[in-house]
Amino acid sequence: MRLTMYTDFSLRVLMYVGAKDKSELSTIQEISTAYDISKNHLMKVTYELGKHGYIETVRGRGGGIRLALLPENIIIGEVVRKTEDDFNLVECFNCTTNQCVITPVCKLKNVLHEALVAYFAVLDQYTLYDLLGNKDQLGAILFKK
Repeated sequence: MRLTMYTDFSLRVLMYVGAKDKSELSTIQEISTAYDISKNHLMKVTYELGKHGYIETVRGRGGGIRLALLPENIIIGEVVRKTEDDFNLVECFNCTTNQCVITPVCKLKNVLHEALVAYFAVLDQYTLYDLLGNKDQLGAILFKK
């Protein structure tokens, strides 16, 4: 399984704003520069993160974004579930479009389903707080002036 760039960018935005002090705001431009990511992509990502309640935006001059929740309340598995749109690892996972002839007797789908459940079980054990355990090192790389 491979995460989309959208989910990757979502996690990186959360790490960026989480690495800052609670009172500090981050701008899309500075995040774009730090990660060398398209500003347009980040605008979509931050909009969705805001809709999901992970970040809050402060409008106007001097505005920006910051975490809306404590890092320990942002579960990585939950973020991935909300930002990915397709967990159909193989054709038979999608009942609407499945045309695989061996579906009725296939044991592979069960193995892959079990693997997907295990994947999320691991992701659900971690929060943004866990990913920020090296805040100083992250800051040294991300917040270069």
